Amino acid sequence: MKMMGKYVLSITVLLISMALAMSIGSVHIPISTIWDTTDESNYNILWSIRVPRVLLAALVGASLAMAGAAFQGLLKNPLADPYTLGVSSGASLGAVATIYFGFSSSILGIFTLPVFGMIGAAISLVVVLSFAKLVDRTMKMETLILSGIIVSSFLSSIISLMIALTGEEIRQIVTWLMGSVSMRGWPYVQMIWPFMLVGAILVWLNRRELNAMLFGEERARYLGVNVKRSKWMIMIGGAMLTGSAVAVSGTIAFVGLVVPHMTRMLFGSDHRHLLPLSLINGATLLVLCDLIARTIIAPTELPIGVITSFIGAPVFSYIFFKQRKRKA
Repeated sequence: MKMMGKYVLSITVLLISMALAMSIGSVHIPISTIWDTTDESNYNILWSIRVPRVLLAALVGASLAMAGAAFQGLLKNPLADPYTLGVSSGASLGAVATIYFGFSSSILGIFTLPVFGMIGAAISLVVVLSFAKLVDRTMKMETLILSGIIVSSFLSSIISLMIALTGEEIRQIVTWLMGSVSMRGWPYVQMIWPFMLVGAILVWLNRRELNAMLFGEERARYLGVNVKRSKWMIMIGGAMLTGSAVAVSGTIAFVGLVVPHMTRMLFGSDHRHLLPLSLINGATLLVLCDLIARTIIAPTELPIGVITSFIGAPVFSYIFFKQRKRKA
């Protein structure tokens, strides 16, 4: 399949998924009536609830998948993703702290939550990488994963402490931590897309550098890559993508692990195409997972993080087993 055909296929699947998600629900609405203003009830359901929900799911999935592809390329590790590296936990702590302490900024406005989420994500990523390098300068796969688990566990304990001490905000925090795009609306779409755009551009600008770094940092330097600058740009871009996604949807695991891995298997490992295709396919996966989460035991909704974990945990086990077997 030629590369253009791969993009056409991925985009077509995404559009079909979004159309299904907008149409299916407690009230079935034919997608052909999306612009029909004569039926006020259906029109309000679509444009007030379903369209922003589907768009938010797509933006969150795209952000997490592209961040995962960037971290995997940067660390040359197929098990690296925002969740396993502890970056999602850092973003969660930043966002929970914002809710718990009632932080607000007249300058940041509605962007206060994603900004603190990004700060938490960036700090946790630096801590994980620094700790892993301190333990093992080669930063082997096992060291990175264990470092991510250690940092993630510590940050989770702080979040648990906040939940134990909180009062009226506990329901909001617990619901948010389970991962969901339910009842978010247009303000949350406005909240994520500027940071997703900037983060995606920062990562995309380093697509060739990621390809060069797959052969090792020394080889990349020989090819003219400013490795230090590229690393920082990729980490900042990945933190922006992860922090903004977690801030608006809560902790949704394994999207950044599963999507880049499957995209790499199907379409190749060239980051010039892996990054945008992961973005598109990540959006598709989370739109479909959200559709399943709200329809599988309707009228009750499952947290979307439950669905992604059901998919992600077996894939994580498979990749880990495959890596260990290859080394053995």
